[in-house]
Amino acid sequence: MRRACAVFFALATCLFSQDQLKRAEELYQRTSYTASLALLHGMQGNAAAEFLMGKDYFMLGEYKKATDAFQKALAVEPRKSEYAHWLGRAYGRRAETSSWFSAPGYASKARQYFEQAVALDPSNGEAMNDLFDYYLEAPGFLGGGYEKAQAVAERIAKRNAAEGHFAQAQLADRRREYDTAEEQLRRAMEIAPQVGRILDLAKYLAKRGRYQESDEFFAKAEQVAPNAPRIMFAKANAYVQQKRNLTQARELLVKYLQSDLSPDDPPRDAAKKLLKQASGG
Repeated sequence: MRRACAVFFALATCLFSQDQLKRAEELYQRTSYTASLALLHGMQGNAAAEFLMGKDYFMLGEYKKATDAFQKALAVEPRKSEYAHWLGRAYGRRAETSSWFSAPGYASKARQYFEQAVALDPSNGEAMNDLFDYYLEAPGFLGGGYEKAQAVAERIAKRNAAEGHFAQAQLADRRREYDTAEEQLRRAMEIAPQVGRILDLAKYLAKRGRYQESDEFFAKAEQVAPNAPRIMFAKANAYVQQKRNLTQARELLVKYLQSDLSPDDPPRDAAKKLLKQASGG
């Protein structure tokens, strides 16, 4: 009888934890990161809970706590590519926000974990993309390099043709072959006529000073996904960077801040910072 009670208690505890984790994930998807964390405290040692805590901390900008949580999750499940990938992301953010003395070490760790994530699961497209970005942007003494990025771009193309063209566009832009970069972005959009691919081209045309064409593609994106928050942010960001249509940029950002966001959308703090910039602050 005592043994049966113990088994029942263990099962009930497990079911409660699973339900708690599910509710915490739902809060995360609604960008209620602090509330999600509150549900997860006390679940230390559970790899999935540690991983979700890491993502919550990451989204809140607490990158030291994020790396600690991701490391705990990876220690429990060392073969989990997703855990290694997010740990790399957290170290990348620490590199971007730390002192010149600490940044190189964090950057190197970011690269190592991106490489580990790809080695654990070559089909992890997001990890592959982040590794490509790292190789393209980081200097050689930190493990970056154009040739490394080019090799990863070829691997990306084998997995996803549209992403491959996007990577080739970035490589062409780095070579200052702007027409080639634009062509690659157009090919990516033709293969995958989705909002993200349309925005890639709209933003690139804006960067090249071709504002009328850029606005036409922003309008096309709005037709595909009306009132999508990321379109509002991308359009407002382009306007602010170009110092034009600032009134419209402010209106878009106010609307963005009032929208229901997901973790895939730019954070509200970024929108508030952009709004301040658009207002001359």
